[in-house]
Amino acid sequence: MTTEQPCFTVVQDDGSEIPSTQELRSALEKGSDEVKIETLRKIIVTTLNGNDQPAVLMPIIQFVLPSKNKQLKKLLHFYWEVCRKKDEQGKLKQEMILVCNAIRNDLQHPNEYIRGATLRFLQKIKEQELLEPLIPTVRACLEHRHSYVRKNAIFALLTIYQSFEHLVPDAPDLVVTFLAAESDMTCKRNAFVFLINVATPKAVEYILGFYDQIGTFDELMQLAVIELIRKDCKNESPNKPKWIRLVFELLNVSSHAVKYDAAMTLTTLTQNPAAVKASATAFSELVAKESDNNVKLIALDRIEALHSKHEHVLDGLAMDILGVLTSTDMEVRRKAVKIALSMVTGRNVQEVVLFLKKQLTKTLEQEYEKNVEYRQLLIQSIHICAVKFSEVAASVVHAMMEFLGDSSNSAAVDVIAFVREVVEKFPNLRRSITEKLLETLPDIKSEIHEAFAQIRRTIGEVPILAAEQRLLDAAGGDAPEEPLVKTGGAPKVLEDGTYAMETAMSSAVNARLEAVKKASKPPLRALILNGDFYTGSALASTLSKLVLRYNQGGSDSKKAHALRAEAMLMMTSIIRVGQSKFVSVPIDEDSQERIMNCIRVLSEMSLNKSVNEIFLLDTKAAYAKMVATEEKKAQEKREKESKTTAVQVDDVLTFRQFSKRGLADATDDYEMDVSRATGTGEDSVDVASNLSSVVQLTGFSDPVYAEAYVKVHGFDIMLDVLIVNQTTTTMQNLCLEFATLGDLKLVERPSTHTLAPHSFHSIKTSIKVSSTESGVIFGNIIWESGTSETSVVLSDIHIDIMDYIKPATCTEHQFRSMWTEFEWENRVNVTTDISDLRQYLAHIMKSTNMACLTPDAALSGECDFLSANLYARSVFGEDALANLSIEKVEGTGHIQGHVRIRSKTQGIALSLGDKITLSQKDGAKHSVS
Repeated sequence: MTTEQPCFTVVQDDGSEIPSTQELRSALEKGSDEVKIETLRKIIVTTLNGNDQPAVLMPIIQFVLPSKNKQLKKLLHFYWEVCRKKDEQGKLKQEMILVCNAIRNDLQHPNEYIRGATLRFLQKIKEQELLEPLIPTVRACLEHRHSYVRKNAIFALLTIYQSFEHLVPDAPDLVVTFLAAESDMTCKRNAFVFLINVATPKAVEYILGFYDQIGTFDELMQLAVIELIRKDCKNESPNKPKWIRLVFELLNVSSHAVKYDAAMTLTTLTQNPAAVKASATAFSELVAKESDNNVKLIALDRIEALHSKHEHVLDGLAMDILGVLTSTDMEVRRKAVKIALSMVTGRNVQEVVLFLKKQLTKTLEQEYEKNVEYRQLLIQSIHICAVKFSEVAASVVHAMMEFLGDSSNSAAVDVIAFVREVVEKFPNLRRSITEKLLETLPDIKSEIHEAFAQIRRTIGEVPILAAEQRLLDAAGGDAPEEPLVKTGGAPKVLEDGTYAMETAMSSAVNARLEAVKKASKPPLRALILNGDFYTGSALASTLSKLVLRYNQGGSDSKKAHALRAEAMLMMTSIIRVGQSKFVSVPIDEDSQERIMNCIRVLSEMSLNKSVNEIFLLDTKAAYAKMVATEEKKAQEKREKESKTTAVQVDDVLTFRQFSKRGLADATDDYEMDVSRATGTGEDSVDVASNLSSVVQLTGFSDPVYAEAYVKVHGFDIMLDVLIVNQTTTTMQNLCLEFATLGDLKLVERPSTHTLAPHSFHSIKTSIKVSSTESGVIFGNIIWESGTSETSVVLSDIHIDIMDYIKPATCTEHQFRSMWTEFEWENRVNVTTDISDLRQYLAHIMKSTNMACLTPDAALSGECDFLSANLYARSVFGEDALANLSIEKVEGTGHIQGHVRIRSKTQGIALSLGDKITLSQKDGAKHSVS
């Protein structure tokens, strides 16, 4: 028998005060059924909390056991399950004879519900002396007229046989006889499961007798058959070919659960390409037919895992998986597109791109859920296909350019990025793309890059501020036309919670200003007034390049000066209107600084030739280098992911029987899932490595020594606290009390305990984590020694947010969009002994678990300045952005600069900032060479 504590049924604790033993006895003796139910519930809860009450055992037997109330009988089963049934010598208590007799009476009760519920209760009893007298009655229940009794009798017999085989040595033969005579399918399934667990050869013999009829069995029986196949094939089974044919047939049943289990099992039985493809097809059918999005995601994960192991065997399923795009859930769509793109080859790329183009067209004709996000996903997918397979680039680039006028800034940015990359990689397409761009330019609403003449039309009248002010004056100006007699109004609540008086005058002015803002405007002008100053800064850069290029050709100096003046006027207009009341949000510092730099370049273009070369030559060369780097990275990733079939002669052979963790073969995904769920898989941690997670809570000289093993598991923090009584007296009612700071929540309150002199006890508790924020756990230990109460304050446990932050990647546009959107920023000044810029970047990445988005090509070379973007994502789905801008101080060699952290919530920005500040103090110690 195992020495582990059994797992009991959980009953909710309402936190009410526990009555005394005398009060409980009185309630059990004189109370009504309702009072007895509530009293028994309290007794069960206190017993579960460690306060066993042996004095109420006899009153329960006297006054509760004879009751005919079904709810009371059910609670009695819970109580017999958790109460202490043995005395201090380890023998069964005398009172339990009366309990055994009552259980026998319930097993013979004419009501089938009471019989079945009692049989279910017997499955949780592990005392041999209590079970032995009940065996004949349990056997008799196998012949009961009602199927509810028979199916529970089978499982009661199973648990008794597994624990005490000698009590029913003929159980397997008894169940075989039962199967032959049974007609109810649920009872047959339970009996079959019995044979699978204790007599697998008999189960194989039975099922082979019905081999041709298994397809007609119900869902539960078919699942049990699949379980038998898995168990039988762990060893070299002579029936394996039959099992493979049977599982192939079960892939076509209507039950989704059976189809999923059969597909999972088939890949463990054989790695034949036909079997792998059949399993993947079954998973794709599940994705298409199952309505639950969680099931869709699980099935897609299985397809992805199969594809990673079997490479191009599943490439033909790309179109089937793309059929999942009819689902409205964006996570399912994103997952399906990711898998389908990994299956795209030269054979099916035309078909895949055509399907994606049709879906893209539908986003304009029909309204989808999250239409803009879905359109962006499709554009990015077509982009990947076109860049990867040059033969489709020409056919999609013109179709994609139709979306340059999209009202969604993100979708239009993706399109222009795609067009720019195609222009760089495929020179033969440049002429047609340029012509198409000039035609499309007047309708563009999100990115302007080309054609000075069209820019004049899309930005409208300049200066912008003067033109908008003239419109406001025409609408009535900043003051009402006639003086108002009454200026009072109702109080208005502002965004910060304060009150303001809204007058009729201010209402009229605001109304006119809103009317001017909502008036029809040219596309580019509307974007700038709506706060899209990144587009304004991109326009400034484009205007600068156009003027510099025009001036480079040696054209008429008078026209060149006019062109330069007009460009500078447009840039100045953007800055001035960005600081006025006509825009939705004020211009940000980054955009303003970039536009000012462009103005400075144009004003000094004849004096500084090197800056002109940077704008005209170096930026284009940098983009070409970036495209080449991205292509190189993609190639390296493909080479890394490609598998080789060669096996080295000195490779280690894995024997499951000799495996340290007792895992099945690596190809047995089912066994790996079970091992992970039970905590015995590859993710389990060795005991030796746990020592690094132990936190000392009290001192060695304190009356109570306590230390906690802190384990972070998903969204939970598990605390295993060891408490040692270092005194010579008994500590009564010892209670461990915890409290938390931050987004931490104590799930359960540890119960009270009694510690003998120099004894120790382990207390486990869990804490729920709801966000990525620095948290603190603190508390104390209270106990009674004699007549006095004593306490010891515990040391604080600081939760490291790095356990919840993982490096992640995103596109340049996604980073820029989030940077603009996120409102919380934490700026940390750089103070470090590290003298190398790249070394400090590596130190920050290691300290914050953030990934560097800036490519290595942009960071290479010798320079006294470094700027890099960092990104990470928490397990709660929170995004963390950072920008590192540092430089070497001339003459000293020291590094100065700052790290700007942005996030949607304040907690993660502050926590990461604190982490960087702490890491800088010992930067030399933690520096990475």
